[in-house]
Amino acid sequence: MKKTLITILLMSMTAAPAFAADTIKIAITGPFSGGSAPMGASMRDGAKLAIAEINAGEGIILGGKKMQIEAIERDDEAKNDRGALIALELASMEDLSGVIGTVNTGVVLAGDKHFQEKGITKIITPAAGSASMTQWSKAGVPDLSIFRFAAHDGIQSEMVVEEAINRNLTKVAIMYDSTNYGVSGRDDMMEQIKKQGSKLEVVASEKFNIGDKDMTAQLLKAKSVGAQAVLIWGIGPELAAFANGMAKMDMKIPLIGGWPLSMSNFIDNAGKNGNGTLMPQTFIEEAITPKAKSFIDSYHKAYSVDRIPSPVSAAQGYDAVYIFAAAVKQAQSTDTKKIKEALENLQDPVAGVIATWKQPFSKWDPAKEETHEAFRREQVVMGMVQDGRVVFANDLERQRLIKKSSN
Repeated sequence: MKKTLITILLMSMTAAPAFAADTIKIAITGPFSGGSAPMGASMRDGAKLAIAEINAGEGIILGGKKMQIEAIERDDEAKNDRGALIALELASMEDLSGVIGTVNTGVVLAGDKHFQEKGITKIITPAAGSASMTQWSKAGVPDLSIFRFAAHDGIQSEMVVEEAINRNLTKVAIMYDSTNYGVSGRDDMMEQIKKQGSKLEVVASEKFNIGDKDMTAQLLKAKSVGAQAVLIWGIGPELAAFANGMAKMDMKIPLIGGWPLSMSNFIDNAGKNGNGTLMPQTFIEEAITPKAKSFIDSYHKAYSVDRIPSPVSAAQGYDAVYIFAAAVKQAQSTDTKKIKEALENLQDPVAGVIATWKQPFSKWDPAKEETHEAFRREQVVMGMVQDGRVVFANDLERQRLIKKSSN
């Protein structure tokens, strides 16, 4: 009965954009079309699933009154200029309680200044590179309304480099796309190689562009200098071109990179050539806990799929809504600035599908970006592509999450 009601609520959210008077208005933004759509749409759908569950239950009680969450959706198409216009529009809404979303680093850099200027609380999820937060610490902003709910690039790059070191590799090639995300990811990996004091030598560092379909030149360079693995950072379907090119050139070496390698547009386009690809993950689509099973089953039923296009994105969108809702409840207000203050000091644990979140954020300190970063290393595992799905690369990590959920 509950799942049926949630499905009906999801349909009504899509069909009826008009808002009732007693609502908490949250904007959900991201690339719902284009190459980054598996991330953006999965995040949106996970967020809407959480909203439907909350609304089907007791809602959010403010001053003894049941409030419903209403979602305002905006597709930025992964375009910086469009993202900036959307941010400008949303920031001008006087009754907007907050914003959840964004995937592309360039979109964040183009638009988040409008939210910050107006003090609009935003939780970036499911992605955006390091620059999305370092822009504020570098500027020394004393009071920040922007939070991030994603495994930041520092965590991911650390894990990617650790994986190469644990395999006793000595020569690696770094491949990265020309976006802000790709360039910052390259820099993070280079910094981690230096920081971990490994014997890894970067024998090639090659760039590719969004829309490129043939990576022969980059791979030939890597092969000619004896690269033992390809460490890659990108966001779109171009990633599959590397897996397919490596298979064509008989390069039987590991492909290790950022979490977008788990997206459906990599897995589907790479096919069997994607098997063995490794990437950090905050959520793997496996029912290892009752909460995970409920979430996966509800998502499949609500959206008529048997595989979530981007499980990481969906789970992060889902948990971000519950965290935001907890902040609204604690603040006892729909005022975005009061919600921001509550987010910085959440009193009650929030049960999510990824984890039970205990004070995921704290008061902003420009010298410590992690104050507005929710994820820590222990909440991220290494995933591996296997026959069209992402599975745990290490069963010990799988068992760790199962054990942690039972405590």
